[in-house]
Amino acid sequence: MLVKTYGSAILGVDAVTITVEVTSSPGMGFCIVGLPDNAVKESLQRIASAFVESGFHVPGQNVVVNLAPADLKKEGSAYDLPIAVAILGSVGMLNADELDKYVIMGELGLDGTLRPIKGVLPIAIEARRRQCKGIIVPAQNAREAAIVNNLEVYGADTLKQVAAFFNGDGTIEQTVVDTRAEFARSLNSYEYDFADVKGQESVKRCLEIAAAGGHNAIMIGPPGSGKTMLAKRMPGILPPLTLSESLETTQVHSVAGLMRKEDSLIAVRPFRAPHHTISDVALVGGGVNPKPGEISLAHNGVLFLDELPEFKRTVLEVLRQPMEERRVTISRAKTTIDYPASFMLIAAMNPCPCGYYNHPTVACTCPPGAVKRYLNKVSGPLMDRIDIHIEVTPVPVSQLNKEGKAESSAVIRERVVAARAIQTARFADNPGVHCNAQMGSKLTRQYCTLTDECRTIMEMAMNRLGLSARAYDRILKVSRTIADLEGVPDIRPYHLQEAITYRSLDRDSWGQ
Repeated sequence: MLVKTYGSAILGVDAVTITVEVTSSPGMGFCIVGLPDNAVKESLQRIASAFVESGFHVPGQNVVVNLAPADLKKEGSAYDLPIAVAILGSVGMLNADELDKYVIMGELGLDGTLRPIKGVLPIAIEARRRQCKGIIVPAQNAREAAIVNNLEVYGADTLKQVAAFFNGDGTIEQTVVDTRAEFARSLNSYEYDFADVKGQESVKRCLEIAAAGGHNAIMIGPPGSGKTMLAKRMPGILPPLTLSESLETTQVHSVAGLMRKEDSLIAVRPFRAPHHTISDVALVGGGVNPKPGEISLAHNGVLFLDELPEFKRTVLEVLRQPMEERRVTISRAKTTIDYPASFMLIAAMNPCPCGYYNHPTVACTCPPGAVKRYLNKVSGPLMDRIDIHIEVTPVPVSQLNKEGKAESSAVIRERVVAARAIQTARFADNPGVHCNAQMGSKLTRQYCTLTDECRTIMEMAMNRLGLSARAYDRILKVSRTIADLEGVPDIRPYHLQEAITYRSLDRDSWGQ
């Protein structure tokens, strides 16, 4: 008897429907075809043990399982449940009439229990697109799948429970999540707040400008000056996620297998801080079984690279294209996978190998030329994509002893949101451009016009400070953001003067 069930395969952050066809005939044997990997082939042993432990006596049969489309490689253990259900239907131990109305996915334990799987959210989205009645997944994944509206979601604990559901001998409680209420409840639950940071007012101002314009930023300062502490608070001043952005971010984390049982929607902007020993594949994604890297896990959030010069140069260089295109493409012989990678880069570094160049009280012990060599570990093309350079100095003891709290992240975020609203209106007719940092040369010339006084200031800065040509457009974009924060339509001289101070590393005098 031929029986069909439906599952899904993950490609990038999307799902593709897989038809699980099972036929049984007199004889002895078990065969899986349709490009299964080893994890899929090993499902025979897990399914056989699960049948015995669940009380199913399957008579001797020759069982053939086909996973269609047959030219798409099937990976992972999530096909255990649909294959097991189809086999039970094929031998007459399960009512197969309703199987084609559900997408079924889950890994089986030897005792018949169901274990959580990756990528449930895109699988549920694909099931709704196909207008399926519902989806059956392990109970640990049920809340994640229930994010998708207009789809019945059932979280099962065992194979026996799933079989009883289709035979009408038992029920599985439907999991229901109010997506919008869940999103609203978790929207502003940030762990870190700028109110806890004492001093560093100039650095906070820089980070506010970076958040308002979507600018990448780098902080240069000695150890213990607060660079990491400040970076961790960046998500709290960025504009809140929209529901659409939240779904995109949750999809990436779902595919990566980072969703917990109690999780549903990711409602706060992600913050990823990989160690400097990370490989290029772990950073951008890929591998034998491709999965999202750190830059995709930081999608719609912040990627923090601490000790930037300590990262391998090859790792840093692979960042350049994703930073421009806001996505990363993983190419293989048989397939090409796209992962989203729209993130804000916040980097931090010591000013020199010993860490105390330009320190107000501690002398630098580095030999001549060491500062330049240390800075040159980061390539010019990568530095060219960082708009704001911030010098961070240690906080004096007098500031640390001050009572009271500083300005909160919520207050700063209000100003950032107001500036972003101006930019949204400005770029309404430019698809793909949402903030000042994304402006190309044409838009920069259009929206960053300078008065004669401003041009004079720019010429003086370029000549006296020895700024590189690549700094010119960056200064214009940052000036535009400073004006937006103030709510004025044109760039004024003091906007330009402030933006010029944020190009420390472009000065000829740096490191001399």
